[in-house]
Amino acid sequence: MNILKCKSTKLAIASVLLAGLTATSFAAERVYTWKLATTWGPTLSPFIDAPHQMAKLVEEMSDGRLIIRIDASNKHKAAFGVFDMVKGGQYDMAHSASYYWKGKDINTLPFTTMPFGMTTPEQYAWFYEGGGMELMQKAYAPHNILSFPGGNTGNQMGGWFRKEIKTLDDLDGLKMRIPGFAGEVMAKLGVAVTNIPSGELYTSLERGVLDALEWVGPGMDVNMGFHKIAPFYYTGWHEPATELQYLVNEKKFDRLPKDLQVILKTAMKLSAYDMYIKNYAMSAEALSEMDTKYPNIKVMTFPKPVMDAMKKANSELIAEITKDNPLLKEVIDSQLAFQKKARAWTIMSDYNYLKDNLE
Repeated sequence: MNILKCKSTKLAIASVLLAGLTATSFAAERVYTWKLATTWGPTLSPFIDAPHQMAKLVEEMSDGRLIIRIDASNKHKAAFGVFDMVKGGQYDMAHSASYYWKGKDINTLPFTTMPFGMTTPEQYAWFYEGGGMELMQKAYAPHNILSFPGGNTGNQMGGWFRKEIKTLDDLDGLKMRIPGFAGEVMAKLGVAVTNIPSGELYTSLERGVLDALEWVGPGMDVNMGFHKIAPFYYTGWHEPATELQYLVNEKKFDRLPKDLQVILKTAMKLSAYDMYIKNYAMSAEALSEMDTKYPNIKVMTFPKPVMDAMKKANSELIAEITKDNPLLKEVIDSQLAFQKKARAWTIMSDYNYLKDNLE
């Protein structure tokens, strides 16, 4: 008997085909709703802008199939808790900075920046062409987390100080907010180092909880009002290319369809670069207005003996922390090797151009 001429058989085949098409259609149209927690408050531009732009891009590019809801730190109440919330699955994603997790896993430290390290173009080249991305995933793998660049501030200023720093003795006992490896360097030089969320910085400085703090650069700093209390504004050494990060729960990422994974990674990369552009423009604008709008600000550079002491302490500390930590040594050695290679081009291109064309 020809089974295709059997009415009941044809109906059964049609039902199977229809069920398959319906299942495929439902899979294609499924909407994934994610939650993202930030370390930043809801008005801290451009840091908070990056995840919002990323979420908007994801929704548009996915035609609404992936929706990302964003909770700023004022909602989830744990600015420095986002790592654990992503790791534990309470949030699918976060936007923060890798050096905040040095107490949880020292291997995450270098992926934000290192004192006297790479500039922003050098660091981006290391991430995407020099093996940095692979090392970052290796560092985060034990936590079942993926990490992606989340936006760069460029070279950050060295901080706001109530009093001028003339000698090393002026650092001894100074209470300062400074995160990352730079905090370790300052602590070695006698500074009482702490890390305080952005929303508490001004009041901590005002009430004397802090004698000094570093934040970002003119574009973000002057809006915080630090100059009203601490007018000595020092140029940078500690964060030459501060890269923020997106943290992603690895299991949640793996459950996304492949096209949504690509869309998410593309949106993160674009929003990261856009944050760098915005922050650069903000600082350029703020600096151009500083003399007239904020005449009390005294822009300074640290004295050479202080800088020399910082460099010495930095080298000694790197030797100490990498001695018994092979992965951290691998990461820092990779950064230093790429920095040496890239710096030759930076000097030939940018430095010589600037040196020869200063007005």
